Amino acid sequence: MTKRTRSVALLVSLTALAAFSLAALARNLTSAQGPGDQQDANLLGTSAREQGQQYEVTITNLTRGQQFTPILVASHREGVSLFKLGEPVSPQLATLAEEGNTAPLAALLSGMPAVRDVVSGSGLTDPGKSVTLTFEATGAFDHFSVAAMLIPTNDAFFAINGVELPRGNNSLTLFSPAYDAGSERNDELCASIPGPSFTECGGPGGGGAPTGGEEGFAHIHAGIHGIGNLMPARRDWRNPVARIIVRRMR
Repeated sequence: MTKRTRSVALLVSLTALAAFSLAALARNLTSAQGPGDQQDANLLGTSAREQGQQYEVTITNLTRGQQFTPILVASHREGVSLFKLGEPVSPQLATLAEEGNTAPLAALLSGMPAVRDVVSGSGLTDPGKSVTLTFEATGAFDHFSVAAMLIPTNDAFFAINGVELPRGNNSLTLFSPAYDAGSERNDELCASIPGPSFTECGGPGGGGAPTGGEEGFAHIHAGIHGIGNLMPARRDWRNPVARIIVRRMR
C-alpha cells in the first residue's frame, strides 16, 4: 500500500468515527430528555399555533341624545349569532338591552367552543364620542360581533351580528341601526329606565322592568315617541346610530 493510499484510508476511518460519535451524542441527548421536557415542547408548539391576531374596533355614537352603555365585542367562528330578527332574544341579550349589563352575555359567549375572545368596555359613550377596544381572532375564528344598550330607552341596543373580519391591512367600516330586544314594553318612563341623571327624570333612572306588553321578538326600534317621560326632541334618533370600524393591528 502506498503512502497516499494509507493517508486516504486513515481519513475515511476518522470520518466514520466522527459520524458515529455524533450519532451517539444525539441518542444520549434524546434519552436524557424526560416526558416533562417533551410536554413543554408540545405546549410551546400549541401556544405558537394558537396565538391570535390583534384587532382594534372603534365604535362612534352617531345619535344626538342617546348614550351607549359598556360595549361588548366577541370574535368567533362563522355561524355564531347574538340574535335573529323576528325571534325572541336570549335572556342574556335581554339583560344587556334592558340594563346595559354585559356580564351575562359575556359569560354565555365565553363558554362556547366556537368563540375565541370576549371583551367588555367600561363607562358610557356620549353622543359624537368614540371608544376603542382590542380583541384577538385567529384561523377559523374570523368573525366578530358587537353590542351595547342605548340609554335612555327601555330595551334598545345596537349590534354587529357575526360579520367576517377584514383581511390583511384592510379596515372595515360598518353601521348599525337601533334594534328593539322586544323583551320590555316601551313605556318611556323614568321608573323603567336605568342609567345616570337624565334631564327628564330629575336624577338617575329607576331601572324597573314594566310587566307585560313587550313585543316578544327582536325588531328595528321605532324610536322615542313621548308617551312617557322621555322627550322625543331630545332623545329620538334616525338610523344608523353607531359606526363601527375594525382593523387588524398586527
